[in-house]
Amino acid sequence: MQISEVVVLVLGAVACWCDLRTRRIPNTITFGGAAVAIAYSIVANGAGGLLGSIGGWLTGVALFLPFLLLGGMGAGDVKLLACFGAWLGPWMALWVALYAAMAGGVMAVVLALATGYLRQATSNIMLLLMHWRTSGVKPLPQLTLEGSRGPRLPYALPLAIGAAVAIWFR
Repeated sequence: MQISEVVVLVLGAVACWCDLRTRRIPNTITFGGAAVAIAYSIVANGAGGLLGSIGGWLTGVALFLPFLLLGGMGAGDVKLLACFGAWLGPWMALWVALYAAMAGGVMAVVLALATGYLRQATSNIMLLLMHWRTSGVKPLPQLTLEGSRGPRLPYALPLAIGAAVAIWFR
């Protein structure tokens, strides 16, 4: 296992602990972790490492930024994926996001079933799709993180799982 992979797993575990406890992922983990990743990449691999690290960070931001702009995801989640991308590179950031989405989907269904929210969640998805069809793809205030009253999934957990699975299959 590479140093970058160990660091990502540790950062993921710390981010999960923070997100579960406070519903926030501190910038010291996300921006600090990305800054250390970029510095490490330069020292370990020179200019190629710098490009790979920045490319991974940008990929992470690009993948989750639409969800942030639509009000369905917090900024800490976007920054955490970007941090993972800075450590692992652009292709691994794509895999982390894909596996995180799968883990998050399963966890969301389990959470909705456990809290009795599944019927409302299904209704909300239909409402959101109708809203996008008639008004274009933009936030629907009552279904954003700030406006919704439903249960919330601390997304650091699916992201950490996604990172672990991506590293496992690397």
